Amino acid sequence: MQILEFDTVVIGSGLAGLSAAYHAARFGTVAIVTKSELDTSNSYYAQGGIAAAIAENDSPQQHLRDTLVSGRGICDRDAVEVLVNEGRERVLELIDLGMKFDKENDHFVLGLEGGHSRRRILHAGGDATGKELTCFKLELVKKKKNIQAFEYVAAVKLLQQNNVVQGVQCYDFTTQKNIVFKTGAVIMATGGLSRIFERSTNPHTATGDGIALAYEAGAQIADLEFIQFHPSALYVPGKEAYLISEAVRGEGAWLLNHEGERFMKDIHPLAELAPRDVVAYSIFRQIQKSGKKHIFLSLKHLDKEKIRTRFSNIDKHLREYGFDMTEDLLPIAPAAHYMVGGVRTNLDAETNISGLFVCGEVASTGVMGANRLASNSLLECLVFGKRASEKAVKQKSSVPKLDLPQPIRVEKGNEELFLKYQNELAGIMSENLGIVRNKVALKKALERFVEIEKKFASEKGEYNIMKIRNTVTICKLITQSALIREESRGGHIREDFQKENPDFKVHIIQEKEKEVRYENVRD
Repeated sequence: MQILEFDTVVIGSGLAGLSAAYHAARFGTVAIVTKSELDTSNSYYAQGGIAAAIAENDSPQQHLRDTLVSGRGICDRDAVEVLVNEGRERVLELIDLGMKFDKENDHFVLGLEGGHSRRRILHAGGDATGKELTCFKLELVKKKKNIQAFEYVAAVKLLQQNNVVQGVQCYDFTTQKNIVFKTGAVIMATGGLSRIFERSTNPHTATGDGIALAYEAGAQIADLEFIQFHPSALYVPGKEAYLISEAVRGEGAWLLNHEGERFMKDIHPLAELAPRDVVAYSIFRQIQKSGKKHIFLSLKHLDKEKIRTRFSNIDKHLREYGFDMTEDLLPIAPAAHYMVGGVRTNLDAETNISGLFVCGEVASTGVMGANRLASNSLLECLVFGKRASEKAVKQKSSVPKLDLPQPIRVEKGNEELFLKYQNELAGIMSENLGIVRNKVALKKALERFVEIEKKFASEKGEYNIMKIRNTVTICKLITQSALIREESRGGHIREDFQKENPDFKVHIIQEKEKEVRYENVRD
């Protein structure tokens, strides 16, 4: 078993991981471990942009207010204050470093998205902000000689001694060997979990590995019941859901039902630009009412050339599906998009486990509340990636020799078994834990998750079996939290408890082999 030693190990290569690695490199050696390629992440595929209060008619205080409103009473105010103030600083820092956000007449083009009261969304390459931003950060990382990347290497276990994380066990798919990274600090930036649903906007890597790893190690998991479903994902039977950015609605696109009615006007004063939870739920109801599988997005009334220029990548992709976004009604339906909860951290990205830091989508910093405000996710990556690195440097390894774990192996014969259970679990999640939930469906799902968990409880050491166990653990955690929260709030809607309940203005915290507990929101 190969043993490598670094001052900091970053798991994940999205914007949060790259930001953490870039800043950590000021203090020592850094390893970036990623189970795919460096540029495969949710960050890379983000179309909408990054929110920052840089306009003259805007302020961090207004950005804070919009974030709190979207968060439905579950945001921790101090965390949001950090986000909107330091976020502005991080964005201006990037611009100084040479990041090219879109400009018109030498002024930044600022977009409008759901829940924002001001135009504050910066874009790069039109609708390719995630790609441009991630690639820019990746180039900065590559210039750091003390950062080493390990692609196609999966983290499989956090290694602890004396209740302190001292390393990470990984499996290298290229060499088919185990690697142990010994380190003073692990920064987990593994992204989301929306691929555990049948219909998702996320890349295939977004399977929640980080949640399972952290939970197994004893980390606290918060607010996992809140899943954000993006309102406008292309619906084509037999094809993957393709995200059509919220920025399209920000430029004036309409949502139409099968009668051609612009229904959002009667539901919310912001109409198509209401917060995502409101829009996704309203679309869901229209789909239920019509008996169809989708509604429509229409840009027919907008300037064709402006739309094709502003959304060139989306336009190109839709043409591959046979649609002209300026002429055709686009069939859309919500799809699982973002994990609002995650591994609970403080304002410095620290978890309850010494030596483990978490940032990005996998973290629950208190910023997102019950529903993430559009384009705050990339901002969170920048802010808390830096904070994690600065706190992690103070964590020094104190174990001269790390006990080596049992090696992980991959048995090809179990790949089909994993796919079978992955498909079953995705079906259960989509049927019972989608946009609208109820007690009967949640209990039915939980019973099956427990059955699968027991079936594989005693099998150790094989990667595909571990993935089944990890996925079912995540599904179970979401379901347990959804059962407990007997109300409807943000990205969690219960048809048997249709209103917000002030008694549930709390974070639901789950920890392995401990009772569920509640943590008050920091107003």
